[in-house]
Amino acid sequence: MAQRHWILTAQCPSQLGTIDAVTGLLYQNNNYVTELHSFDDSHSHSFFIRACFRAEQDFDEDDFLQQFAERAEKFSMRWDLRPADYKPKVVIMVSKFDHCLNDLLYQYKIGQLPIEIPAIVSNHPDLAALASWYNIPYHHLPITPDTKAEQEAQVWQIIEQSGAELVVLARYMQVLSSQMCQKLEGWAINIHHSLLPGFKGAKPYHQAYSKGVKTVGATAHYINDDLDEGPIIAQGIEPVDHSYYPDDLVAKGRDIESATLTKAVRYHVQKRIFLNGNRTVVFAD
Repeated sequence: MAQRHWILTAQCPSQLGTIDAVTGLLYQNNNYVTELHSFDDSHSHSFFIRACFRAEQDFDEDDFLQQFAERAEKFSMRWDLRPADYKPKVVIMVSKFDHCLNDLLYQYKIGQLPIEIPAIVSNHPDLAALASWYNIPYHHLPITPDTKAEQEAQVWQIIEQSGAELVVLARYMQVLSSQMCQKLEGWAINIHHSLLPGFKGAKPYHQAYSKGVKTVGATAHYINDDLDEGPIIAQGIEPVDHSYYPDDLVAKGRDIESATLTKAVRYHVQKRIFLNGNRTVVFAD
């Protein structure tokens, strides 16, 4: 335990002494800061800080929590302390497209994505074999307009029973109900293309091709009750040109979507993201 690494995050109204409230206590307890990020938002008058540290001697978590709680109260801080090697449980939702799921599972398998995956939920049976290969329970829950409420109730039951701390929509091609979005607001991540101009509906990459699009990108964001308009976590973009046919654009888009979603999930589980109204503060690695 003496060399275990910890992550301490906090946010509060902007005021004098906020950095010292964190780093001063770490110093007093002989904790060595290995990574430190802070940001003061002058528009919202909010302060954000993330400190990764290791204990230079035996670390008494309960005692540290009590000490920091006393400091944090003076600054009206919302804060969290967790071991850096903590692996939150993540439920993944997917339909038929497997590229984002594949990348998440591979990164999970090789230890680059510190999570546990208690369940994969899908409205199609197509990816059951992939989940089986990773020994992850796969829940096939078909959905129709008439069964949407019942299906979402089943999904929510799985999320609750699994103890999930994050839900990831890895190309889950269903619009969640307003009620479901409200339940998941701030702790569910979605991915979609971010073509410019915005091509909506079926075959967006084919629409983009017809207009001679010059960039292809993807956006990962938290879910809220506004379709595809939640707080943005990460975006990826790459140039394309006249030589890219629709299938080439689709392939490029798959790669960017996979990388962007995995990055967003990693940032979330590493406590690098703070919600700041409808925006995010992200301390990239």
